[in-house]
Amino acid sequence: MRVFKTIRKSFAILLLVLSAASCAQVRNIAYFQNHLTDHPEKIDMHAGIVIQPKDMISIVVSSRNPELVPMFNLPIVSYQAGSEIVSSSQQRLMGYVVDNDGYIDFPVLGKLQVAGMTRWQLSNRIKDRLLEEGLLNDAVVTVEFMNFKISVIGEVNHPGTFNVEGDKITILQGLSLAGDLTIFGKRENVTVIRELDGKRTFYNVNLCSADMFKSPAYYLQQNDVIYVEPSEIKARQSTVDDKGLRTTSILVSSGSLLVSVATLLVSILAR
Repeated sequence: MRVFKTIRKSFAILLLVLSAASCAQVRNIAYFQNHLTDHPEKIDMHAGIVIQPKDMISIVVSSRNPELVPMFNLPIVSYQAGSEIVSSSQQRLMGYVVDNDGYIDFPVLGKLQVAGMTRWQLSNRIKDRLLEEGLLNDAVVTVEFMNFKISVIGEVNHPGTFNVEGDKITILQGLSLAGDLTIFGKRENVTVIRELDGKRTFYNVNLCSADMFKSPAYYLQQNDVIYVEPSEIKARQSTVDDKGLRTTSILVSSGSLLVSVATLLVSILAR
């Protein structure tokens, strides 16, 4: 009778250990766990990304006098069978490529330094210049990014490079474009790789903590790369050949657990 009580006690301890391990895994999966419920937090206003060298931007000038605006706008281009044909149909708007020194060559106004400005700041600057020089008194200037893209690689469901509309995207939105992390992705150590002003910076973001909202990598910038590291379990699985041997690895692990349990029972019964 005492032996059976000891066995039941051993099984209870084993179940507690397995349950604790399971809870530890859950804690590594849930996002922003330390957030406060029903407690509004102040959000820092994000002005949007700034223009950088090698960016491509579109600038459209509008006015109540349509005969005056063509001189300030680039033509619209239609692509057919690999050739470029200038067309009046709205197919693709040509853009300005920012040179390495941060300038663009704008019609009539000449060279403008645009690097370091938001699209709103550039819009206001062009509008002010047109007004100051008596070229357009009622100009409406619209500036858009044409090559804002991010890349998401690693343990996500749909890795790839994604074009971003507008000028603001968060790391959570970027990951959602890639179908979110797989169950094997390390949520506590997501890396954002950023190249800016001739420097490459690596940011580590912990998705399990609400502190992620304070990270300088929470809002993404042009050409950011998000890398999701695989968990130790996935890393071990990747060392196994893809031709069905992963199942063998799982069976071996399960068998090892059963052998450990059996050894424990034998040692108890031998007492």
